Amino acid sequence: MSVLRIPSSVAAAVLAAVVASVTPATAQEGRKKADTDAMVEKGLEWLKRTQEPSGAWTQGGGQYTTAATALAGLALLMEGSTPKEGKYSDQLSKAVDWFLKRSQTNGLLGTPATEGGRYIYGHGFGMLFLACVYGEEEDPATRKKLEGLLKRAVEFSGKAQTRQGGWGYISAADGSDFDEGSTTITQLQGLRACRNAGIVVPKSIIDKAVEYLRKSTTSRGGVVYNLGPGGAAAQAGGERPAITAAAVACGFSSGNYEDKYAKMWIKYCKDTIWQNGRLQSSGFDDYQNYYFGQAVFVLGDDRYAKLFPDDKKESWITWSKFKDATFAHFAGTQASDGSWNGGYGGPVFTTSFNLTLLQLEKNVLPFYHR
Repeated sequence: MSVLRIPSSVAAAVLAAVVASVTPATAQEGRKKADTDAMVEKGLEWLKRTQEPSGAWTQGGGQYTTAATALAGLALLMEGSTPKEGKYSDQLSKAVDWFLKRSQTNGLLGTPATEGGRYIYGHGFGMLFLACVYGEEEDPATRKKLEGLLKRAVEFSGKAQTRQGGWGYISAADGSDFDEGSTTITQLQGLRACRNAGIVVPKSIIDKAVEYLRKSTTSRGGVVYNLGPGGAAAQAGGERPAITAAAVACGFSSGNYEDKYAKMWIKYCKDTIWQNGRLQSSGFDDYQNYYFGQAVFVLGDDRYAKLFPDDKKESWITWSKFKDATFAHFAGTQASDGSWNGGYGGPVFTTSFNLTLLQLEKNVLPFYHR
């Protein structure tokens, strides 16, 4: 049997043509991924170095310990580590132990004295972190401890909810019936993470909170800071872009993409946050981009077109556009020690927020899946 032999010069020419046709795009994507991986590693190592012996992270002056510990822990979980194994298992194990030892008998997560009078934020982020840990925990003894802690945390949230369905900086049971959008969203995400992990969450709590956000939506599609007494419809002019972005992420985390209000929130964000394919500043940029990025990740590159088929392609909000713009910004603003600063919450918050966005494509935590 004869064998067809291709001259080496021809084979080399064919190989060169193939390489030339695929290398530029492939090499560019490879460089982008390498740059992202390097940013993530530097950021995670900074979190590792700044964890306190107690297992917690704090902001300047020892404040917001509960929220900072939860957010840093989420960033480490997204790397792929767990409290039992992985590169950051020791840090995660210490963070979980901190919550188990410092949380209150009434179900409030963490230590309220360090939260600057705003312990509901830490409670919400804490539920999200611990629910993600619980969902992957296999040790029966640890699961039992976490299950009890999360059940009490859910009960605390239910009692902390205001008459209008939202949450404020402190529990309504502690004498305040004030509520506002950003704290309401931290509770909703935390409660949904608990439910996803198998913890029973009364449907009435979720329903009241969702209705609160809907009532907080103006005719322009934005969410206001505070609904105000009486539960009257929100008035145009008081919208907050950052809170609206958080509302989108919250709506998407429930898998509800076609909801009328979710679509209104997306349109409002497009007009205020994402103008002409560029992120706009709101004064709370790290918080705003943290939530907006989660929402855009769920949109991917084609879901916006399905939701708004009449919009021109160049105006679509896509993950590719957001990723290119935002990741380049992160690369240019990361400090030499691996942290990010300059945000509203301080370096632990901003670093954890950015690391969350940089790691979404790993698809490690089910809560952030598309």
